[in-house]
Amino acid sequence: MNLFEHISPLKVSVSFEFFPPKTEAMGGQLWACVQRLAPLAPSFVSVTYGAGGSTRERTHDTVIRLKREAGLTPAAHLTCVGAAQDEIDAVARRYWEEGIRHIVALRGDPPEGETPYRPHPGGYPYAVDLVKGLMRIADFDISVAAYPETHPEAKSAQADLDNLKRKIDAGAKRAITQYFFEVDVFRRFRDRALKAGITVPIVPGILPVTNFAQVVKFSKACNTSVPIWMADLFTGLDADPDTRRLVAATVAAEQCRALAQDGVERFHFYTLNRADLVFAICHILGVRPPKSE
Repeated sequence: MNLFEHISPLKVSVSFEFFPPKTEAMGGQLWACVQRLAPLAPSFVSVTYGAGGSTRERTHDTVIRLKREAGLTPAAHLTCVGAAQDEIDAVARRYWEEGIRHIVALRGDPPEGETPYRPHPGGYPYAVDLVKGLMRIADFDISVAAYPETHPEAKSAQADLDNLKRKIDAGAKRAITQYFFEVDVFRRFRDRALKAGITVPIVPGILPVTNFAQVVKFSKACNTSVPIWMADLFTGLDADPDTRRLVAATVAAEQCRALAQDGVERFHFYTLNRADLVFAICHILGVRPPKSE
């Protein structure tokens, strides 16, 4: 069977995650990425929120610019960290006034060196509380995070799933997963979620790997397993970026192919503000710019 023969006929939608730029040069990289991916007509594009709320203004500015200048539907990340409820509510109202309707509601990571996580005094303790608070402000379209291999701070896989169910019951309309590499990990999680009464879309988060050593390090922190076969594929490619990108695109596209065969119709790509790999994977999936007349 051809590796990708069942992908193109399927109708899939995609969304992309960006992070706000720290410097002018990084701003140029972000907007080059946006311009490359915008013609693919993503269902939405999300913008991350730094640890401890450290990028609040840059996140807001990026979200507004995506809406005004790129004509995209932005989703602003919003976290519980580093702010009281009235401060977070003010940010949310500001988004609503700007016409931003989609919020990705997260607990968030504490600032570096301030672990474990402790709720801010007077703040929203956890993501479920943030979802409830947002719904009191306006009828936001809320996405929340899901962890197929369990949040690293969760007491158990069942406790983590129960927490996801509470976030959905509070008003979230979809869950976006932490990245994973084994398709069976997502399959098992989706089955468990359905048995728990979670019926909203669970959108797989896809991370095309550009730096394998970096991904291994980050995966340990977020409790994502890196399969042995994947390590073998990237062995010997540290000084060969062109081959590394080809391997990365193939791995991610095959992952999406298998998920699409299982009926998955939505994919969320963690772009790291780089467009080429994501664009290639979307092309394989049949998500392409409209043909010019």
